[in-house]
Amino acid sequence: MVFPEYRPRRMRQNETFRAMIRETSLAPEQLIYPLFVMPGKNKKEEVPSMPGVFRLSVDQLAKEAKECMQTGIKSVILFGLPEKKDPMGSGAHQKDGIVQRAIKELKNKAPDLMVTTDVCLCEYTDHGHCGCIIDNKVDNDTTLELLARTALSHARAGADMVAPSDMMDGRVSEIRNTLDENDFHMIPIMSYAVKYASAFYGPFRDAADCAPQFGDRRSYQMDPANSREALREATLDVDEGADILMVKPAVAYLDIISKLKDEFDLPIAAYHVSGEYAMIKAAAEKGWINGDQVMEETLLSIRRAGADIIITYFAKEMAKILNNR
Repeated sequence: MVFPEYRPRRMRQNETFRAMIRETSLAPEQLIYPLFVMPGKNKKEEVPSMPGVFRLSVDQLAKEAKECMQTGIKSVILFGLPEKKDPMGSGAHQKDGIVQRAIKELKNKAPDLMVTTDVCLCEYTDHGHCGCIIDNKVDNDTTLELLARTALSHARAGADMVAPSDMMDGRVSEIRNTLDENDFHMIPIMSYAVKYASAFYGPFRDAADCAPQFGDRRSYQMDPANSREALREATLDVDEGADILMVKPAVAYLDIISKLKDEFDLPIAAYHVSGEYAMIKAAAEKGWINGDQVMEETLLSIRRAGADIIITYFAKEMAKILNNR
């Protein structure tokens, strides 16, 4: 095909033509909206580093769920801020813990909303790490049983899906076996299969109050320089029973999303993380970019790379724009 016989602009000359051949699309049902749940009553606190994102008390969740459903957002993922923290993160698996109460509230007030839960210990440990500390190191195998107990407590509270984000080796298998042994065979696992030790998590750590109190998470989260390792991590989780594979962060790792899409036949999720969100918000507030246009272009790029599902703080905003078209 050569010019002038072939003119690609023929199919770009108006919106009807452009829409006809558009290869990638966004829809509200492809988006998952993160929710931060905090102790107390009648509380709604905006996260300073994440404009438009709030910490909510359990009694405020019904209103938020209704708004999500009205925009076409059918799925949320919960992160909890406990009243107390301890070295073992015991609040993560308490029957009446903050996330467990939030699940029950959402399933009671909005039964059609799909509730996914983040399964990790970092929000519940006083040291801020994602596992148990033994000899000043995060101990992998000791942590597995606590993660499985946490996932089971979420399933018992009514969660529709669990999402382990800790990056401990073997946690998908431990969680799958525990769920199955307790007759929760139908609870899927959306594994944070490829989670990098990223600098883009800063605002989230403010929102969830889960920054490490010493050291960092590079001994269990992945080196940003590695891509082949991502395939090994994902393969392990597939073999252990994961139902969905997630890449986190999203925009800085579009190549990894694409690799997983080509290599595996499971659904691929991507987490458009807090730092990626905050940068767009900050630049838009300065008037340097059109925030809505950059938001949509960014989410399209994640879909184009191969993500079937996007976890994003922009979910409601994007859904409203899509609904108004």
